[in-house]
Amino acid sequence: MSPASSAPPARPPADLAPRPRAVPLDLDALAALADADTVPAVNETRLHVTGITHRTSDVRPGDLFAALPGARVHGADFAGAALRAGAVAVLTDPAGLTRPELAAAVERGSVRVLLHPHPRTVLGALASAVYGDPTDELSVLGVTGTSGKTTVAHLLEAGLAEAGRETGLLGTVQTRIRGERLPSAFTTPEAPDLQALFAVMLERGVTDVAMEVSSHALALGRVAGTRFAVGAFTNLSQDHLDFHTDMEDYFAAKAKLFLDPQLRAERGVVCVDDEWGNRLANLAPEAITVSTTIPAEWTIRDLVVEPSGAQRCVVRHPAGEVPLRLQLPGAFNIANALVALAVLDLVGVAPGVAAPRFAQLQVPGRMQRVDAGQEFLAVVDYAHKPAAVSALLDALKAQQPSGKLITVLGCGGDRDTGKRPMMGAAAAARSDILIVTDDNPRTEDPAEIRAAMLAGAETATPRGDIVEIGDRRAAIIAAVELAKPGDVVVVAGKGHETGQEIHGVKHPFDDAAVLRAELDRAISERQDT
Repeated sequence: MSPASSAPPARPPADLAPRPRAVPLDLDALAALADADTVPAVNETRLHVTGITHRTSDVRPGDLFAALPGARVHGADFAGAALRAGAVAVLTDPAGLTRPELAAAVERGSVRVLLHPHPRTVLGALASAVYGDPTDELSVLGVTGTSGKTTVAHLLEAGLAEAGRETGLLGTVQTRIRGERLPSAFTTPEAPDLQALFAVMLERGVTDVAMEVSSHALALGRVAGTRFAVGAFTNLSQDHLDFHTDMEDYFAAKAKLFLDPQLRAERGVVCVDDEWGNRLANLAPEAITVSTTIPAEWTIRDLVVEPSGAQRCVVRHPAGEVPLRLQLPGAFNIANALVALAVLDLVGVAPGVAAPRFAQLQVPGRMQRVDAGQEFLAVVDYAHKPAAVSALLDALKAQQPSGKLITVLGCGGDRDTGKRPMMGAAAAARSDILIVTDDNPRTEDPAEIRAAMLAGAETATPRGDIVEIGDRRAAIIAAVELAKPGDVVVVAGKGHETGQEIHGVKHPFDDAAVLRAELDRAISERQDT
């Protein structure tokens, strides 16, 4: 697994674990479902499985332990710990069966093993079965694409709530069950965690789930076993090329939600504002199309951008028209709203019901205004890929055309290195002042990451002033000190994140909090003089 697919969050804690099935699944039934061979134990008895996990730290009595092959270690190396914790059987591949811990247990005849050549490919289906196929009763709305997934998911949740549905939200910023927030550290959990979470949602009375679906989740089978009522595609631009071989491979992963017989959603909505959306719409002609720029089934007219950055327009859809207002700036957010309205319409939430709720929505770390009473606009945003940086800065420049645009931006370490000069160039071409700083260097040398960004920035034509300040807090302070009335300060790249990872250690760091503190300080100092 690539560095980009870092460890997902743990399965729900004990007080949020799904209740066991009324009739626990027989291990033989699971073996048949997975088309897996079995290695019997001594004194064979019929075993019943009440849970499933691939992490020994999460094993509970009655679990099936999935011992998966990894890039550096094999899960079967931890089979002994899993069995001691109460696992009743192990799912693995032939290589796992030869690892010392599992081989010893098999030789003693003390463990049942399900043997499959590619166990990860059947993990989703097994997890779904163990937890009672929860998405057979939930309406799951999956959103994929490079940018906009979080915003669309939050819009979907808002529209569903306005229609009286009981909602679940699963995404990068937050995971919520009927409004109760859970930790969320990854776009899509591994299949056992995901199916357990769906089961908890169903037990809590959730009817509809808005869910971000990453390309990693689709490529690695994390969403296998999930039934999607609707799949939505926002856009595609360069990202995650440390995981995907090229853009074609990246697109193919996203397209699985619409084309793969084992994964595809029952209905689809595709934004055709870019070439990749047009391609996908041609490959999935039954999908509903939306666009802010070209003819589609859902479009807009009479777009007005207000001085505050809020936007209003009229949405044209197959059944008529509806007014739309968003606090979120940027044409891309109008496209996000169109996607959300079209998805909601497919599940019975009329545009006239959802659109008024959209006007109230703010999404953490997505065009998030930070207002301490200063005389310039200050914004925090998650933009961390070239196209997202371009769209963000274009939107802010259009909003404040007479003021300077001051951008604070870094790139993450241990990620797609090819996008670093592209992000530098995109930011330098649009900013009056670009401050290149650190993001999450992780295990890399921060100076080398900044150097790649600066090299790209220097190629931009035209370009504004370029400044290098490695310390992110100092960079934000410098941006605020440079700002004059009517300017725009944007701190981009980390958005909602509340930590900065340096040499494997995550230090507390919240862009919005740091920016707010510096704005408060600057205003206080001005008042004292």
